Amino acid sequence: VQLVESGGGLVQPGESLRISCVASGFLFGEVAMAWYRQSIGKQVEWVAVIGPTGRDTTYTDSVKGRFFISRDNADNTLYLQMNSLQPEDSAVYYCRPADMPYWGKGTEVTVSS
Repeated sequence: VQLVESGGGLVQPGESLRISCVASGFLFGEVAMAWYRQSIGKQVEWVAVIGPTGRDTTYTDSVKGRFFISRDNADNTLYLQMNSLQPEDSAVYYCRPADMPYWGKGTEVTVSS
């Protein structure tokens, strides 16, 4: 299993960013996928999950209405569109199959003026 996150960077408060995750080594289109994040000094936090078909999504309360998870099963790619970013969203973001204990290296998002 390989998970490669990308697209992180430094943005100002209120700006948007889309991060991606390319997955391989398992049947991507048949499993739910999730985004997690970890801020400095804090535990890993679940952010969002999407069902295998992309029809069903769930978000943690702090990102509802601002973040949107999506997937392209043809390209084995998971996305997280992040809008109205705030400093508290700064973290390393990881993708993983929802029910498998695999992690990528993550992509760092920093929100700062």
